Amino acid sequence: MKKIAVFTSGGDAPGMNACIRAVVRTGIYHDLEVYGIMYGYDGMINGDIKRMHTHSVSNIVQRGGTILKSARSEEFRTGEGRKKAYEQIKKHGIEGLVAIGGDGTFTGAQILSKEFGIPVIGCPGTIDNDIYGTDFTIGFDTALNTALEAIDKVRDTAAAHDRIFFIEVMGRDSGYIAVECGIGGGAELVMVPETKTSIQDVVKSLKGLRKTKTSSIVVVAEGDEEGGAAEIMEKVKKDINNENLDFKVTTLGHIQRGGNPTAKDRILGSWCGVAAVEGLMQGKTNCMAGIIHEEVVYTDFNDCITKDKPLKKDYLKLIEILSI
Repeated sequence: MKKIAVFTSGGDAPGMNACIRAVVRTGIYHDLEVYGIMYGYDGMINGDIKRMHTHSVSNIVQRGGTILKSARSEEFRTGEGRKKAYEQIKKHGIEGLVAIGGDGTFTGAQILSKEFGIPVIGCPGTIDNDIYGTDFTIGFDTALNTALEAIDKVRDTAAAHDRIFFIEVMGRDSGYIAVECGIGGGAELVMVPETKTSIQDVVKSLKGLRKTKTSSIVVVAEGDEEGGAAEIMEKVKKDINNENLDFKVTTLGHIQRGGNPTAKDRILGSWCGVAAVEGLMQGKTNCMAGIIHEEVVYTDFNDCITKDKPLKKDYLKLIEILSI
């Protein structure tokens, strides 16, 4: 293998640049030509591909986002679109790909690899920490700390005005951010997609907590079955029927995606990037380079895509114990 390329796809995550840097410099270290594909699969189709050098990735390890940009590509979902993408890869003489992203990115990579025989290894880049085959995903720790900092600030105003705040964090299908920032931020309740928490349960808990606390924080993952934070707050207000309680909603939104990556995300991104390139050189394909118990592990794309990464039940128990 003489030429490889790297791209980012799906939602951006802090630490992606550290991973890009690692892929480029590891490739050069092993005498490979390394190319960067701009705008994910869309750029692959359009031939937006450029040669990368050591200086191309200088001074990016500390930056959020992705220097290679990211974009959705409906065309890549079609056989014709994937054929165009492969033709561009072939045109540049690229013999292997490193795909940085989540399960959607890996799904596309797996299909492309199987259809055209191009070796692909993935790096887990998503703030949701919901990819099977790695203890942590690139971007999760930074997003968690961003959410935690916001919760700390909201708690100050909640305490000052004796308010009940419903704080919505990202997590359409996964409650990792909600649970961990709930524990770290001292939340009284956490609502996540993985477990069912009825409005009646929330009302009962808040009424019980009111006997010992004048303010409360409820962290809501955006994908909770009862709805987002605003919808849940309205349901609780209607059910609790107490005009003396002051309810507020804060939605953290995309601030969780931005910001300088933490040391943990920079190191994780670097580690995964090196492992991806060396995996390609060893003949591996259709797998993700992740870290489990401080060791590099290669997990088949099919497992990454189809297998769930369950929340630790101990986390939910911690919140229950510590909220009293």
